[in-house]
Amino acid sequence: MTALLLLHTSPVHVPVFDALRDRNHPGAVLRHLVAPELLDRARTAGPESVAPALRALLAEAGAGAEAGFGAVLVTCSTIGATAESLAPALGVPVLRVDRPMAAAAVRAGTRIAVLAAVESTLAPTRELLAEEAGERPVSIRTHLVAGAWERFEEGDTAGYLARVAEAAGAVTDADVIVLAQASMAGAADLVTGTVPVLSSPAPGLAAGLAASLATRSAP
Repeated sequence: MTALLLLHTSPVHVPVFDALRDRNHPGAVLRHLVAPELLDRARTAGPESVAPALRALLAEAGAGAEAGFGAVLVTCSTIGATAESLAPALGVPVLRVDRPMAAAAVRAGTRIAVLAAVESTLAPTRELLAEEAGERPVSIRTHLVAGAWERFEEGDTAGYLARVAEAAGAVTDADVIVLAQASMAGAADLVTGTVPVLSSPAPGLAAGLAASLATRSAP
């Protein structure tokens, strides 16, 4: 049975990934850790500052094939790169949820628009897209969705997603739109524009489960 450990910085992600599991990966086992303080620290002191706490948290949770979890999926884009760097110490793959989305974005076209509700997410997402693009020339434009995060923090999910969808619908000069945060995924179905919109939860979960299965199947 495939088992995956997920680390979130908001509890809103738990039902989203459970629903994706039930729809696309029945029988997979997910364990969720929620640590909002990691995003708070990353926003004030930089993503690298969370590395010691993140490593300790994952180690305490039993991340590792011997504990039954063949991989870790981190759903916070701000700390994604920091999380990936911990894989050698933990001994299992540590994946950032937005990497498969970024790979799909650079395949979709050269003009990429990035939408985020938190400013600290913009630079890591831009760097990830550039990394996935490699030698391919791409133009990456970032947009901070005004007022969206305040609604998220107030628990106004509908208002949050509406703001994101409105911002995405206003983008016309791009080949593809990237929703930088996993919490934005629900907005993709609300966008009325013609530019394709990519979100991270579904491809990220599929990649995490595949990595977990590969780890546990290895001799």
